[in-house]
Amino acid sequence: MTTTLITGANRGIGLEFARQLTKAGHTVIATAREPGKAAELKATGARVEQLDATDPASIHALAERLGSTPIDVLINNAAVFLDKKKPSFTETTAEDLIETYRVNVAGPMLVTQALASNVQRSDRKVIAHISSDMGSISRAIESDWKGHLAYRSSKSALNMAHVLMANELAEQGITAVAIHPGWVQTDMGGDGATLTPNESVSAMLKIITGASPADNAKFFSYEGHELGW
Repeated sequence: MTTTLITGANRGIGLEFARQLTKAGHTVIATAREPGKAAELKATGARVEQLDATDPASIHALAERLGSTPIDVLINNAAVFLDKKKPSFTETTAEDLIETYRVNVAGPMLVTQALASNVQRSDRKVIAHISSDMGSISRAIESDWKGHLAYRSSKSALNMAHVLMANELAEQGITAVAIHPGWVQTDMGGDGATLTPNESVSAMLKIITGASPADNAKFFSYEGHELGW
């Protein structure tokens, strides 16, 4: 059995990762900004830790509490979609852009910096970045996408950060993958989404479980297909 650390696990996809992994008998370290308000997460049986993935002090404190604990799988899941209701770039503000990048790009980078040594100490040595096909530049061109500039571009930036980190982490024997979870019925995805959290996470866990060095630095759909950047 593995030890998995999940960021942003108090709801949605992160919460479902915690549910499925604990049910399968794995050790789960699940983070939330406010553990006192994470009753559903605590009910999974996961070890709940406080983490604000945009705050270096909070990340350092978590790393200190973990010490040399091996982490087989690190899932960088925490994310925001602040311009969800802004279909034109003319409505997106500088504040939307900056805060979205803080959470969706800087967060995974800082957490990976702090915990890469824990991952390296484990048997599995896997990092998964929960990205989105909304960050695919090739798809934006092909489909003439418009709007949601902050979110879309943050996921494009995360994809680049993922590749650059993966290229370095490979030297430590770590495999990093980016995964598009599909359109999921969460607060972010909305009620009209096509996938339940259970369906999305079950599919993503197959990718994470099967990840090998040959998959390093790649970008997958939840179905396991490689996606274009």
